[in-house]
Amino acid sequence: MVLLSCCPVITILLAFFYQPLATAVTYNVVNLGAKPDGKTDSTKSFLSAWDAACASANPTTIYVPPGRYLLHKAKFYGEQCKNTAITIRIDGTLVAPSDYRAIGNGGSWLIFEKVSGVSIFGGTLDGQGTVRCFHIAIDGCHNVKVQGVMVSASGNSPNTDGIHIQLSSGVTISNSRIATGDDCVSIGPGSTNLWIENVACGPGHGISIGSLGWELQEPGVQNVTVKTVTFTGTQNGVRIKTWGRPSNGFVRGIVFQNLFMVNVQNPIIIDQNYCPHNNNCPGQNSGVIISDVTYQDIHGTSATAVAVKFDCSKKYGCKGIRLEDVNLTFGDQPAEASCVNVGGSTSGSVEPTKAEAEGTSLKRNIVRSSEPHGLQKFEKWYSMLERCFLRSSGRC
Repeated sequence: MVLLSCCPVITILLAFFYQPLATAVTYNVVNLGAKPDGKTDSTKSFLSAWDAACASANPTTIYVPPGRYLLHKAKFYGEQCKNTAITIRIDGTLVAPSDYRAIGNGGSWLIFEKVSGVSIFGGTLDGQGTVRCFHIAIDGCHNVKVQGVMVSASGNSPNTDGIHIQLSSGVTISNSRIATGDDCVSIGPGSTNLWIENVACGPGHGISIGSLGWELQEPGVQNVTVKTVTFTGTQNGVRIKTWGRPSNGFVRGIVFQNLFMVNVQNPIIIDQNYCPHNNNCPGQNSGVIISDVTYQDIHGTSATAVAVKFDCSKKYGCKGIRLEDVNLTFGDQPAEASCVNVGGSTSGSVEPTKAEAEGTSLKRNIVRSSEPHGLQKFEKWYSMLERCFLRSSGRC
């Protein structure tokens, strides 16, 4: 398991894929001069191991034995790397400088750039409390697997996203625990074919697609699955967030499935009027088109009365929004929903049972619920939404 303790960025620019079996080579960083005392700078030893691995024609392992290894800013560059089967296996702890200024203006601690066929397993990455940056950034990568990662930062630390993904495809995040002061996972423009499963999130701002739509010409986000995630005490559960300004971006083919909320402020939210401090966007409509988003098998408790909030673009609205077997409560009562400019369908047993809606349309699907009174719950939910969708505004 990889533990990241608050925040020098690990920028991963690499592609993972399996290689045929061949004679393996191992480089032990201690044999190359690294000191496991947590005080001696071992950066050169790690880079020497990397250079040797890159030059090898056979699958290679860089091994980090138990101990604490101080690393300053290190860039593992792969454009000239001949080896496409490198494994970095960490049984020790990599320690960042306690003063973030030692990392430099780039804000990155360990950088893997233009690398193919690299796998990283195990160990602890200790940022020593340095803040101001994302923990892990995956930028311009393809077929990346992140497994067994633990990210830890104060819930009050701003801009400390656990894992940020952008301009990448085929990224899988699984079996991880993330506690931050910002998004547990944030998904930026140009992200496609993502799979996020078996993650514990909290504290933090939940899992967010966005913010999107800052640029007029911006690649979209599509084919994202978020499955089997528990959110505990987070600001949001699953969120789609776009700037209230013109853009040709899009979000489509999104599935949120089998999620559990524990005292979450906004369990389900689409916010297409994001405009902090009302700068550069007040009064404008988001140009990001949101369609084909499914919320399925989502349960738990909301910390606020409105558990589902769809605030979609006045110009384009949200289309193809599907809710199936959603059951969210506030205190001992079903929570409420607020819907603006959204169209879609519901099925199964769906709570909240109250809604406020504007410019919205909904289709009713066949209800199949094993829960007692599930049909009545659904009929109540649907009738509330149906009345609201015919009104311009107001709480039902």
